[in-house]
Amino acid sequence: MTTALLIIDLQRALCVGEYACHDVDAVIGRINDLIAQARETGTPIVFVQHEEDGWEPLRHGSEGWQLDDRLQARPQDPRVRKTSPDSFHRTELDAVLKGLGVTHLVVCGAQSDFCVDTSTRRALSAGYDVTLVEDGHTTIANGALTAPQIIQHHTLILRHLNSFGPAMSAKPAAEIRFGAA
Repeated sequence: MTTALLIIDLQRALCVGEYACHDVDAVIGRINDLIAQARETGTPIVFVQHEEDGWEPLRHGSEGWQLDDRLQARPQDPRVRKTSPDSFHRTELDAVLKGLGVTHLVVCGAQSDFCVDTSTRRALSAGYDVTLVEDGHTTIANGALTAPQIIQHHTLILRHLNSFGPAMSAKPAAEIRFGAA
């Protein structure tokens, strides 16, 4: 099984300022630890970036669209642009993953209730095994629930998705281990 670390939408507009997600500093710190481990073991790292031409903070190419500066991204890391909560919908993500021989995804990023949830479900339906980084995804409050409630709820729901066929699990970042290259 070849694993890839999939980092969804940790872009400046969602990490700093008015739309900053809950506890994003700590989430980025844990994801950077996973990035370092992935690099040590030769595990592919794929970044997904959401864009919305009608919303300036995430307009393609804008400052807000860029990956957050704290992420340990490298120019050679594959990047996938998307326009919906589904990282696979009308993108090259599946082709990128297949080209790398990936069968298992370690998923983290923003936002728990939109892009992380939708992309996790789509990955499972496409046949990928998925491990959700339970303390590596984040969101903002929605008026009915706090961000921690949303994060906890989606972790609980996603952890138990077993009807797709592929394996689904959720683990804290500290328990995730990538295999040797």
